[in-house]
Amino acid sequence: MSWQDAGGLVGVLIILIAYAGAALGRLDPKRALSLWVNFVGAGLILVSLLTASFNLSATAMEAAWAVVSLGGLIRLALKRRG
Repeated sequence: MSWQDAGGLVGVLIILIAYAGAALGRLDPKRALSLWVNFVGAGLILVSLLTASFNLSATAMEAAWAVVSLGGLIRLALKRRG
């Protein structure tokens, strides 16, 4: 297994744990921890897709996942400042 595959699988695991935590009410999807976990997971998957086995639809999905997570983090940061 390549480092890209390993990183992508870790990203998938991270996102699935975060999703399960949110679905089971153990992780608030609007809080920073959840948003960071989703951002990191999507980033790891994107690295895997962009360096080893490119897939357009998967890349678009993970890029969107990362952008939404980053948008939530920016919203939280702006809320704290103001």
